[in-house]
Amino acid sequence: MKKADIPAVMAEALEVLRRGGVILYPTDTIWGIGCDATDPDAVRRVYEIKRRSDSKSLVLLASDLDMVARYITKIPDVAIDLVEVNDKPMTIIYPGAVCSQAPAEGESAPKDRWHLAWNTVAEDGSVGIRIPMMDFCKELVRRLGRPLVSTSANISGEPSPKAFADIPEEIRTAVDYVVEPSLERGSTGLASQIIKLEVDGEVTIIRP
Repeated sequence: MKKADIPAVMAEALEVLRRGGVILYPTDTIWGIGCDATDPDAVRRVYEIKRRSDSKSLVLLASDLDMVARYITKIPDVAIDLVEVNDKPMTIIYPGAVCSQAPAEGESAPKDRWHLAWNTVAEDGSVGIRIPMMDFCKELVRRLGRPLVSTSANISGEPSPKAFADIPEEIRTAVDYVVEPSLERGSTGLASQIIKLEVDGEVTIIRP
Protein backbone atom coordinates (compact mmCIF):
# COMPACT_ATOMS: atom_id res chain seq x y z
CA MET A 1 0.00 0.00 0.00
CA LYS A 2 1.47 3.35 -0.99
CA LYS A 3 2.20 6.08 1.48
CA ALA A 4 -0.32 8.93 1.33
CA ASP A 5 0.71 12.52 0.65
CA ILE A 6 -1.28 13.73 3.64
CA PRO A 7 -0.97 17.51 3.01
CA ALA A 8 -2.21 17.04 -0.55
CA VAL A 9 -5.06 14.76 0.54
CA MET A 10 -6.04 17.26 3.24
CA ALA A 11 -6.07 20.17 0.79
CA GLU A 12 -8.10 18.27 -1.81
CA ALA A 13 -10.67 17.06 0.74
CA LEU A 14 -11.07 20.56 2.17
CA GLU A 15 -11.56 22.08 -1.29
CA VAL A 16 -14.38 19.62 -1.98
CA LEU A 17 -16.03 20.18 1.41
CA ARG A 18 -15.87 23.97 1.12
CA ARG A 19 -17.66 23.97 -2.22
CA GLY A 20 -20.47 21.82 -0.85
CA GLY A 21 -19.19 18.42 -1.98
CA VAL A 22 -19.33 14.99 -0.35
CA ILE A 23 -16.27 12.92 0.53
CA LEU A 24 -15.55 9.31 1.44
CA TYR A 25 -12.98 9.09 4.23
CA PRO A 26 -11.63 6.89 7.04
CA THR A 27 -12.45 7.91 10.60
CA ASP A 28 -11.21 6.67 13.95
CA THR A 29 -13.95 4.01 13.79
CA ILE A 30 -15.05 3.01 10.27
CA TRP A 31 -15.18 4.58 6.80
CA GLY A 32 -17.61 7.46 6.58
CA ILE A 33 -19.47 9.59 4.08
CA GLY A 34 -18.94 13.23 5.00
CA CYS A 35 -19.83 16.81 4.18
CA ASP A 36 -19.97 20.22 5.83
CA ALA A 37 -22.56 19.75 8.59
CA THR A 38 -23.77 23.34 8.19
CA ASP A 39 -24.73 22.84 4.52
CA PRO A 40 -28.28 21.42 4.18
CA ASP A 41 -27.92 20.68 0.47
CA ALA A 42 -24.73 18.70 1.00
CA VAL A 43 -26.37 16.82 3.86
CA ARG A 44 -29.34 15.99 1.62
CA ARG A 45 -26.93 14.42 -0.88
CA VAL A 46 -25.48 12.23 1.87
CA TYR A 47 -28.96 10.87 2.63
CA GLU A 48 -29.54 10.26 -1.07
CA ILE A 49 -26.24 8.40 -1.47
CA LYS A 50 -27.07 6.15 1.48
CA ARG A 51 -30.71 5.81 0.37
CA ARG A 52 -31.69 6.73 3.89
CA SER A 53 -34.65 8.71 5.23
CA ASP A 54 -33.76 12.22 6.38
CA SER A 55 -36.02 11.68 9.39
CA LYS A 56 -32.97 10.03 11.01
CA SER A 57 -30.20 12.19 12.44
CA LEU A 58 -26.51 11.94 11.55
CA VAL A 59 -23.33 11.63 13.61
CA LEU A 60 -20.99 14.63 13.32
CA LEU A 61 -17.29 15.06 14.05
CA ALA A 62 -15.89 18.08 15.91
CA SER A 63 -12.24 18.94 16.47
CA ASP A 64 -12.64 19.71 20.19
CA LEU A 65 -15.14 20.72 22.87
CA ASP A 66 -14.82 24.39 21.91
CA MET A 67 -16.25 23.53 18.49
CA VAL A 68 -18.99 21.42 20.08
CA ALA A 69 -19.93 24.36 22.30
CA ARG A 70 -20.59 26.59 19.29
CA TYR A 71 -23.34 24.28 18.07
CA ILE A 72 -24.95 23.20 21.35
CA THR A 73 -27.08 25.49 23.53
CA LYS A 74 -25.34 24.31 26.70
CA ILE A 75 -22.92 21.45 27.16
CA PRO A 76 -23.84 19.39 30.26
CA ASP A 77 -20.96 19.38 32.75
CA VAL A 78 -20.79 15.60 32.64
CA ALA A 79 -19.83 15.80 28.93
CA ILE A 80 -16.57 17.53 29.83
CA ASP A 81 -15.73 14.77 32.31
CA LEU A 82 -16.58 12.06 29.78
CA VAL A 83 -14.38 13.58 27.08
CA GLU A 84 -11.45 14.08 29.46
CA VAL A 85 -11.40 10.46 30.69
CA ASN A 86 -12.42 8.80 27.42
CA ASP A 87 -9.91 6.34 25.96
CA LYS A 88 -11.88 4.96 22.99
CA PRO A 89 -14.13 6.43 20.25
CA MET A 90 -17.23 7.89 21.89
CA THR A 91 -20.21 9.64 20.31
CA ILE A 92 -22.16 11.86 22.68
CA ILE A 93 -25.76 12.78 21.88
CA TYR A 94 -26.19 16.33 23.13
CA PRO A 95 -29.51 18.09 23.77
CA GLY A 96 -30.23 21.53 22.34
CA ALA A 97 -28.52 21.58 18.96
CA VAL A 98 -28.10 25.04 17.42
CA CYS A 99 -29.49 24.42 13.95
CA SER A 100 -31.11 26.16 11.00
CA GLN A 101 -34.84 26.01 10.30
CA ALA A 102 -36.18 23.56 7.75
CA PRO A 103 -37.22 25.52 4.64
CA ALA A 104 -40.83 25.80 3.54
CA GLU A 105 -41.83 23.58 0.63
CA GLY A 106 -40.37 24.91 -2.60
CA GLU A 107 -37.82 27.10 -0.85
CA SER A 108 -34.07 26.52 -0.71
CA ALA A 109 -32.20 26.02 2.55
CA PRO A 110 -29.35 28.54 2.84
CA LYS A 111 -26.02 27.49 4.32
CA ASP A 112 -25.18 29.21 7.60
CA ARG A 113 -21.83 28.22 9.09
CA TRP A 114 -22.98 29.21 12.60
CA HIS A 115 -25.89 26.74 12.61
CA LEU A 116 -25.93 23.01 12.00
CA ALA A 117 -28.00 22.03 9.00
CA TRP A 118 -31.53 21.27 10.14
CA ASN A 119 -31.36 17.83 8.53
CA THR A 120 -28.48 16.65 10.73
CA VAL A 121 -30.52 16.97 13.92
CA ALA A 122 -32.99 14.53 15.53
CA GLU A 123 -36.65 15.46 15.98
CA ASP A 124 -36.08 16.09 19.70
CA GLY A 125 -33.40 18.68 18.90
CA SER A 126 -30.48 16.49 19.90
CA VAL A 127 -27.40 15.72 17.83
CA GLY A 128 -24.65 13.10 18.07
CA ILE A 129 -21.09 14.48 17.99
CA ARG A 130 -17.74 12.75 18.37
CA ILE A 131 -14.27 14.20 18.79
CA PRO A 132 -12.26 11.74 16.68
CA MET A 133 -9.25 9.93 18.10
CA MET A 134 -7.42 10.06 14.78
CA ASP A 135 -5.08 12.86 13.78
CA PHE A 136 -6.16 13.06 10.13
CA CYS A 137 -9.87 13.43 10.97
CA LYS A 138 -9.31 15.86 13.80
CA GLU A 139 -7.09 18.08 11.65
CA LEU A 140 -9.51 17.93 8.72
CA VAL A 141 -12.36 19.15 10.92
CA ARG A 142 -10.18 21.78 12.57
CA ARG A 143 -9.18 23.23 9.21
CA LEU A 144 -12.75 23.12 7.92
CA GLY A 145 -13.71 25.17 10.97
CA ARG A 146 -17.09 23.53 11.53
CA PRO A 147 -18.46 20.03 12.18
CA LEU A 148 -18.18 17.30 9.56
CA VAL A 149 -20.88 14.73 8.88
CA SER A 150 -19.66 11.19 9.59
CA THR A 151 -22.18 8.52 8.62
CA SER A 152 -21.15 4.97 7.76
CA ALA A 153 -20.21 4.39 4.12
CA ASN A 154 -22.92 1.87 3.32
CA ILE A 155 -26.37 1.72 1.78
CA SER A 156 -28.94 2.04 4.58
CA GLY A 157 -29.70 -1.34 6.09
CA GLU A 158 -26.53 -3.01 4.83
CA PRO A 159 -23.43 -3.83 6.96
CA SER A 160 -21.09 -0.96 7.81
CA PRO A 161 -17.68 -1.21 6.08
CA LYS A 162 -14.79 -2.07 8.38
CA ALA A 163 -12.26 -1.33 5.62
CA PHE A 164 -12.12 0.43 2.26
CA ALA A 165 -12.40 -2.91 0.46
CA ASP A 166 -15.85 -3.40 2.04
CA ILE A 167 -17.32 -0.19 0.61
CA PRO A 168 -19.80 -0.79 -2.25
CA GLU A 169 -18.79 0.57 -5.66
CA GLU A 170 -22.08 2.47 -5.71
CA ILE A 171 -20.90 4.53 -2.72
CA ARG A 172 -17.39 5.07 -4.08
CA THR A 173 -18.65 6.49 -7.38
CA ALA A 174 -21.42 8.62 -5.84
CA VAL A 175 -19.14 10.89 -3.78
CA ASP A 176 -17.04 13.79 -5.08
CA TYR A 177 -13.74 12.76 -3.51
CA VAL A 178 -12.26 9.58 -2.02
CA VAL A 179 -9.52 9.99 0.57
CA GLU A 180 -6.40 7.86 0.01
CA PRO A 181 -7.32 4.36 1.33
CA SER A 182 -3.95 3.88 3.04
CA LEU A 183 -5.02 6.40 5.68
CA GLU A 184 -7.44 3.83 7.08
CA ARG A 185 -4.54 2.50 9.17
CA GLY A 186 -5.73 4.82 11.93
CA SER A 187 -9.23 3.31 12.01
CA THR A 188 -10.38 0.68 14.52
CA GLY A 189 -12.95 -0.86 12.17
CA LEU A 190 -15.42 -0.82 15.05
CA ALA A 191 -18.38 1.46 15.72
CA SER A 192 -18.07 3.97 18.57
CA GLN A 193 -19.81 3.77 21.89
CA ILE A 194 -22.86 6.06 22.07
CA ILE A 195 -23.90 7.99 25.17
CA LYS A 196 -26.95 10.25 25.36
CA LEU A 197 -26.97 13.22 27.73
CA GLU A 198 -29.90 15.25 29.01
CA VAL A 199 -29.85 18.89 30.10
CA ASP A 200 -30.12 17.81 33.74
CA GLY A 201 -27.01 15.63 33.38
CA GLU A 202 -28.81 12.30 33.11
CA VAL A 203 -26.67 9.80 31.19
CA THR A 204 -28.03 6.95 29.06
CA ILE A 205 -25.71 4.41 27.44
CA ILE A 206 -27.12 3.66 23.98
CA ARG A 207 -24.24 1.48 22.79
CA PRO A 208 -21.44 0.43 25.20
